[in-house]
Amino acid sequence: MIKQSLNAQWLLQKKGSAEVFPASVPTSIYTVLAENGQIPQPYWKGNEDLVRDVINDDFIYTCTFTPSKELLKEDTVFLHFDGIDTLGDIYLNNVHLGKTINMHRTWEFDITSHLKEDGNQLQVVLHSPLLAAEKAFDQCPTRGTEDAWDGFSHIRKAHYMYGWDWGAHLPDAGIFRDVTLLGITKARIDSMYITQRHESDKVTLKFSPTFLCADNLNNFCTLKELNTPDSPDFSYSVTITDPDGTSVILTENPIEADIQSPKLWYPNGLGEQPLYTVTLALTYKGNILDQWQKKIGLRTLTMSTEADEWGNSFAHEINGIKVFAMGADYIPEEHLLGRISSEKRRQLLIDCKLANFNSVRVWGGGYYPDDEFFDLCDELGLIVWEDFMFACSVYELTPEFEENITQEFIDNIKRIRHHACLGLWCGNNEMESFVNDGEWVSKPSEVRDYLFMYERIIPQVLKQYDPDTFYWPSSPSSGGSFDAPQDPDRGDVHFWQVWHGNKPFSEYRKYFFRYLSEFGFQALPSVKTIQEGISDDPDDWNIFSYVMEKHQRNNGANGKIMGYLQQTYKYPYDFSSMIYASQLLQADGIRYGVEHFRRNRGRCMGAVYWQLNDCWPVTSWSSIDYYGRWKALHYYAKRFFAPVMISCEEQNWMTASADMNRQHFAFEKSIHLNVTNETTLQRHVTVKWALRNADASIVKEELQEITVAPFSAYWLDKVLLPEIDVFNQYISYEAAENNEIFSQGTVIFSYPKYFNYLNPNLQATIKGNEIIVEADTYAKSVEILNKKEDLVLEDNYFDMNSGIRRVKILRGKPEELRIRSVYDIGRTCC
Repeated sequence: MIKQSLNAQWLLQKKGSAEVFPASVPTSIYTVLAENGQIPQPYWKGNEDLVRDVINDDFIYTCTFTPSKELLKEDTVFLHFDGIDTLGDIYLNNVHLGKTINMHRTWEFDITSHLKEDGNQLQVVLHSPLLAAEKAFDQCPTRGTEDAWDGFSHIRKAHYMYGWDWGAHLPDAGIFRDVTLLGITKARIDSMYITQRHESDKVTLKFSPTFLCADNLNNFCTLKELNTPDSPDFSYSVTITDPDGTSVILTENPIEADIQSPKLWYPNGLGEQPLYTVTLALTYKGNILDQWQKKIGLRTLTMSTEADEWGNSFAHEINGIKVFAMGADYIPEEHLLGRISSEKRRQLLIDCKLANFNSVRVWGGGYYPDDEFFDLCDELGLIVWEDFMFACSVYELTPEFEENITQEFIDNIKRIRHHACLGLWCGNNEMESFVNDGEWVSKPSEVRDYLFMYERIIPQVLKQYDPDTFYWPSSPSSGGSFDAPQDPDRGDVHFWQVWHGNKPFSEYRKYFFRYLSEFGFQALPSVKTIQEGISDDPDDWNIFSYVMEKHQRNNGANGKIMGYLQQTYKYPYDFSSMIYASQLLQADGIRYGVEHFRRNRGRCMGAVYWQLNDCWPVTSWSSIDYYGRWKALHYYAKRFFAPVMISCEEQNWMTASADMNRQHFAFEKSIHLNVTNETTLQRHVTVKWALRNADASIVKEELQEITVAPFSAYWLDKVLLPEIDVFNQYISYEAAENNEIFSQGTVIFSYPKYFNYLNPNLQATIKGNEIIVEADTYAKSVEILNKKEDLVLEDNYFDMNSGIRRVKILRGKPEELRIRSVYDIGRTCC
């Protein structure tokens, strides 16, 4: 098969206008118009409202091309689109080839009879997804989240583009994946399904290739069907290349292959990620017609759901090992898909590995990620929970809609199923819970259609195309059929009592979920992100300004941040301190939950927080902001997702119901240390804790040697501290192995705002690739920032017991360093 890219040399124009603008794939209408000064930058200040209605017009993408001589020699030529967003009419040389109605599908058109040797004009006419949604809603008012534009559920387009509680109302349109000419002779490869059978020191691969037939290149067939009794001229071979580069070629239409002494794939933290390359070659009379090549990992990977003493387990099981999932929920990296960046995607996923993630959940309101996303997750060892693209809405299951989504499922299952990282398919985001509660449901057929879509159609498609991968009907769910979808003792749970429910962080400790796949807390992005992406006008730098609230899409959320801040810290008098305090709140809130769930490893087997990233500059639940800057949460995640971690279940003022009437306010003062081990090795750990004064001087300390079994959590004895001075004393704790501290922390026993921090007189100096931090006294949540606020460090937002701390620089330039701690919050007033 001959391929010719058509990604370059496109022109965009509004229908009816003579003005044209250059473009290249990936491209989107808002992006091109903004780059050429036709509209203001959509993300900046309140420009979202100024530019949105531009999309109500039709726009035309035009590409003029000459097919290669090699391509013209082929029997048949197809025009292939990997991704069009969304509602399009396709023309070649003024011939209408067809329509596109789903951005989640691939689209292909036979252009053999329409192709010229030179001067071919390809036109993609894109229609307004905003007007289409409004029209569909008028005809059938199917409802979903109030954050999105009415009618979004009718259009098979990434839902978040219509608005979400972290996203803008900018339903863009464009060509966001490759456009290719495919020249084909005789037949071509459709795909190959590879299954694995694991035995002692051997893995058997089974090959199930499908082809597109010689007589009709749109019809699927097996090799047997491709050949005829009179002309058995088609055959295929399979080449397997191991991670070291050694290849084995299997000829004569192999069905199976044995790999001896296989190198197994493991998620990050449990082992390596070796990948084998499998190449399928289709030949006709000895000549190669087409090739298919993918990388696979040798592993077994499913979900363990067996009954146990607490209900039913819910855990990723990799090569027979039950893994505690540690990660975050991933949303699309860009709102305007013309700005998609491979470099940005790679850095985002590398930063997941740096923070000790072993998993990510792809949320169902976006779009199925690019091949590159899954390639990177294979490479980095990140298990992917993959939602199908349905979220927070009921759907009208017409025959046309069913046909459309069924092909969507087939396209994406075949594209993704070979990846080592693929942990499970999930039907949707939150719809079992919402439909069960009657949310947005206006008629009984919507309940029926829910069951048809997620408990009949998707399972049937998976049974045919990927029966080996675990399927889960919804997130959250206990297994389907509206059977208590938020049951804490089965399946996965989304827990929002902290944040949406205004509950304190200690609320997490009341629950022992089997797998927590969504929970979160918001924080503002860095000052530099606000300056670069939201507003450079200091008059806007107030969380209740119009511009800042335009970039805060969760109703009343800035007030919620202030509510939690009031409970925790003194009032921050400047904008930078407000950002710092909000990020500490977010980080501590999620830490409170994750440490609790890891302490209960075995019962709970997953803590995946909401959310990893942003698609535009915004105040949100993300731990990495739109520009890739780490919030405090991502550094905390690096610590609370560490393979071996010490944590403290303290009882203090914050775990009690605070009452300023001291006559009736009594609370336990204690620590209960725990070391959790998410590795294959038995760990010999030295645990040390100390009672300290605010100047970090030690009043009392204790040391204990413990042995922590693999995949377990070890509780030390609880220690009561009834005499501690809650305003002037604190506890430090640490875990060491071979005399090296690998995990540590501190706890206080009053609200942070009441603790009498002394001035630590923090100093930071640079020596080579290290920053040396010095503190005179106890310093809580030490933040190190550079001029651009883009430093990525070995550690940040850490506690110090005075003395010196050395921190390696991983990324960024240590220019004009600034350093502060909780002591500085509320110290100065404007």
